[in-house]
Amino acid sequence: MGRADGAPVRVVAFGGGHGLSVTLRALRGIQRERPLDITAVVTVADDGGSSGRLRATRDILPPGDLRQALAALADEAALAELFQHRFDGDDDIAGHPVGNLVLCALMELAQDPVSALDRAAAMLRCHGRVLPMSRQPLHIEADLSEGGEVVTVRGQHQVAISTKTIDRVRLTPAAPAACAEAVHATLRADWLLFGPGSWFTSVIPHLLVPALADAIRESAAKRLVTLNLAADSETAGLTLPEHLAALRRYLPGLQVDVVLADGKAVGDPEPVHRAAESLGARLVVAPVAVVDGSPQHDPQALAAALEPLIRKEFENREVTTEWR
Repeated sequence: MGRADGAPVRVVAFGGGHGLSVTLRALRGIQRERPLDITAVVTVADDGGSSGRLRATRDILPPGDLRQALAALADEAALAELFQHRFDGDDDIAGHPVGNLVLCALMELAQDPVSALDRAAAMLRCHGRVLPMSRQPLHIEADLSEGGEVVTVRGQHQVAISTKTIDRVRLTPAAPAACAEAVHATLRADWLLFGPGSWFTSVIPHLLVPALADAIRESAAKRLVTLNLAADSETAGLTLPEHLAALRRYLPGLQVDVVLADGKAVGDPEPVHRAAESLGARLVVAPVAVVDGSPQHDPQALAAALEPLIRKEFENREVTTEWR
């Protein structure tokens, strides 16, 4: 699946939390069979749980989403399990995953988050690189519609658990500097992947970092969007076509090549097809959910759907239906 020059296909995946982790595990599944150069670009606005507690006392990037991305790409299974272990109890370290504390220490030692992440990746023998979308910790705030009035909510956690209609999200500070390494990876990529994940707090924030947004728009890479399987609190009432429209709203002129969705989540595919077409994309429907029916992507099923798309071999795949 390498390019004509024999080099691995360069894939950059944008997101955070569980959604990005599933995408990275799917890419690792493909990578075991075919050469991929994987880069994860991770949101840095989390202020809940362990990450929020660490941010409140130390001037570091929130480590939680970064930790999950590292664990998804790790070849050292035992160390990855240790990174993911969360202390129980009710003392000062209760609720902290080991990996969050390790990343906190590495960031203080290296005095640079990218160097710290590279050192953590080496420890875990990661098959890919994990980068923050910005070197500075950020916050998210959102304007919500409530009874005809607009209410502003601050903090990623508060936005994520909101059940009101989100009119607009923004980062604070506004227009943060992008991680230069993330911009470079985006510009040289063959594929840029967005979603699945929390749309307003994990996917769209990348479009709010000016230099990174410019790189996404200017990159010669193909762009693929994986749609969610069900609405969460922050997207309650938002249809799948509206998910796609939100991407164009926050990054005018965005062109997409492929929209990947699960048939059971899509229902009638025609509205989603039209929304995908408005972005210049084809809609590909594939069974990517876990078999128990819960609204979660299965990494193996997602790998099976992504692999032929990345190879541009749609025609002979029985597991997908392509809408033209």
